[in-house]
Amino acid sequence: MSKNSDKLDFISEALAQRKAEHRFRELVRVEPEPQGASIKKEGKSILNFCSNDYLGLATHPKVIKKSLEYARRYGAGSTASRLVSGNFTIHEELESRLALVFDVEAALVFNTGFQANATILSTLADRNSLILADNKVHNSLLQGAILSRSDLQRYDHNDYLHLEKLLEKAQKKSYNRIWIVSETVFSMDGDQSDVKRLIDLAEKYDALLFSDDAHALGVLGEKGLGLNYGKKGIHVSLGTFGKAFGAFGAFVACSQQLKDYLINFCPGFIYTTALPPAVIGALEASLELIPTMDAERKHIYELTQYFKKEIQQSGFETGDSNSQIIPVIVGDEKETISVSHQLENNGILATAIRPPTVSPGFSRIRITITAKHQKEDLDKLLRAFGKRK
Repeated sequence: MSKNSDKLDFISEALAQRKAEHRFRELVRVEPEPQGASIKKEGKSILNFCSNDYLGLATHPKVIKKSLEYARRYGAGSTASRLVSGNFTIHEELESRLALVFDVEAALVFNTGFQANATILSTLADRNSLILADNKVHNSLLQGAILSRSDLQRYDHNDYLHLEKLLEKAQKKSYNRIWIVSETVFSMDGDQSDVKRLIDLAEKYDALLFSDDAHALGVLGEKGLGLNYGKKGIHVSLGTFGKAFGAFGAFVACSQQLKDYLINFCPGFIYTTALPPAVIGALEASLELIPTMDAERKHIYELTQYFKKEIQQSGFETGDSNSQIIPVIVGDEKETISVSHQLENNGILATAIRPPTVSPGFSRIRITITAKHQKEDLDKLLRAFGKRK
């Protein structure tokens, strides 16, 4: 390297390349509005179609009330990791209730879904393991696989014949364990995995199953308890609190033995300050509310079906989505940004999703439908999209 060169040139060069490729990201400042599905941006009220607050619990009065009660009683922070002095009674009570509601042996709370996926998987696999991950799993799961130093192989998206071929091939190797890694609802495509088939394949080939239920929780399954709910044979079921729960954090539903193992070996649990009491209070309230919200789930389903039918008739592709996440696939990055700006000019926030989050040529506007949306909101969104030429 030349003495005259700037040590940080790599940063400006990388950012310049991102801008040239129409992939540069910027933070957008917004303010929440308690009522309806709108938020404020630059002082203007606009409809929000990219929130993961599927049931509207982030602003639910009972959730806010319980959060405030816990903050007043237990303080603003838990002040330490749970293995030091941050393990309040309320943390263990929440885990007991999670295990009871989800009908599992045990539950362990983590601070974020990304942290949980990246550190649980890297704790449960090592350089002698094999991880077979769906080609569209979340980046957090890929980070966990990479950190584990395992042999990471990707199977074609929801292609169980391809997965079985890889499992058959793996039988000839001397792996100490094999993990199958998938999601129940894929965050960028809105389609679902066949959880029962994954369980059957794991049992047939003596593999372990890690199933991330983040985007199904609250919206799909019996009582909104997700697509992993009630299914035996899932070794790690991951759920998040930052989506339909309307708060923050994550949890793993598992056996008591696996919980004990994670408490002793998982760095993402061991070396972090526990979730603050206000968050725990919010989660307690959300956990109580979610099983009772069938009417809200029906509303989301009806709006989803309506929007998919109408947007497809307008000439847009929505892939294989069969959930509240609907990708309106545009293709080109520059054109996708243009569509996002067009929507915002019509009072709608719907972010452009571009590579590397999705594959090149598949940039999209990711629409999420929540219980707070109404049919007239969707009609406004459809008018803003217009017809595809």
